[in-house]
Amino acid sequence: MNRFIQNIKNIWKVEELRKRIILTLTLILVYRIGSFVILPGVNYDALMSAQANGGKNALETLLSLFSGGGFTNASVMALGIMPYISASIIMQLLGMAVPAVQKMQNEGESGRKRINNYTRILTVVICALQAPSYLTLYVQSKGAMPNFGELGVSESFWWFQTILVLISGSMFAVWLCERITDKGIGNGISLLITVGILARLPEAFLAEFGFAVGAGNLIKIVLELIVFMLIVMSTILIVQGVRRIPLNTAKRVVGARAAVEQGARSYLPIKVNASGVMPIIFAQAIVTIPVMVFSGAGAQGGSFISKLSDPYGVTYNVLLALLIIIFTYFYTAIMINPGKIADDLKRSGGFIPGVKPGEETAEYIDSLVSRITFPGSLFLAAIAILPSMAKLAGVNDAFAMFFGGTSLLIMVGVVLDTLQQIESYLLNRHMDGLMEGSRVKGRRSNELSGF
Repeated sequence: MNRFIQNIKNIWKVEELRKRIILTLTLILVYRIGSFVILPGVNYDALMSAQANGGKNALETLLSLFSGGGFTNASVMALGIMPYISASIIMQLLGMAVPAVQKMQNEGESGRKRINNYTRILTVVICALQAPSYLTLYVQSKGAMPNFGELGVSESFWWFQTILVLISGSMFAVWLCERITDKGIGNGISLLITVGILARLPEAFLAEFGFAVGAGNLIKIVLELIVFMLIVMSTILIVQGVRRIPLNTAKRVVGARAAVEQGARSYLPIKVNASGVMPIIFAQAIVTIPVMVFSGAGAQGGSFISKLSDPYGVTYNVLLALLIIIFTYFYTAIMINPGKIADDLKRSGGFIPGVKPGEETAEYIDSLVSRITFPGSLFLAAIAILPSMAKLAGVNDAFAMFFGGTSLLIMVGVVLDTLQQIESYLLNRHMDGLMEGSRVKGRRSNELSGF
């Protein structure tokens, strides 16, 4: 405990770190306030009444979790930063297929700025498409549309201004993310998503605790907390797990006397979960598309669509697990390019012991990545279906969402990355790290080593 207090004091002593943390917390507070500012004219009471009567499906629950309640509150931040994430994913995919985007990616800082500008423009386009759908499929379907006579504006004007407000709110959230990333601590997008998720955790826990106390079963809540902590610990181990491939660098001649510099020994870290949370996001999006398409079809959607609309059903979870395994291999192939790694090693004079540089090195790395990806994909699939298992074990819907899935992986990854940045500031100023005898490893610590 004394060490923890001393670490907090050390953090506060570093002026730059203190300013960054205060700025980050301030911008997060602004975002949280925005998630409670209701769109003008929306009947909030009717919206809450519809939700209380069971008018909240799995997709709305998931989107509300990411936006910290802004989606279900019909706030000015209802769209959140999800359009920006979608635009970023589209630009990444275009970078694989469009030569012009590939050229910008290879232009360094200037290319990165141009890609960011195109991403923002694409975000506005996505918001302009999503805003009318949100107002129609959510606000209007819940009976929360305003009384235009009492409001004193025409219906067309209200639609126009509300769409502009939703676009502006989403772009303001993007601006907050960029300010946090540049001037604050941690990654802005990840932090805002994590804060939105954590904002629902106390409410979900209190609901579960109240249910357990009401049933006179305090042992149940204790067991749930123990299982939850074990799941978090297992997730941390898998997220930080790497397979180290030993590397050697060739001897080099340096200096006027032609002294021989001995080859250095390093390693190439291949993450067990190189794809992160993206396979789960992709799989959930694919599974929910048929539900959205047939949402107004009723019985015409068929029994299969009805089963897909149940996030705790067998059909939904089996299909979700299979898609996650497929997308894990797909996204890992995007993130890790064995051919490029082999070329970089060859140019830097590095090689894997017992493997010839060039094509054989690429084949070796590719086979190793394929073998590592399989257990990683199984882990992601297991994490994705854990909320359903928790629901079957008697946990309420809200608290079961935190037993796995996208929310757990995002929380673990963002917390580790933020702690790693804070520890870097402390170590650079010759202070002790956050944890004695170890180092916090985030995403930045898992980059290629040795060249």
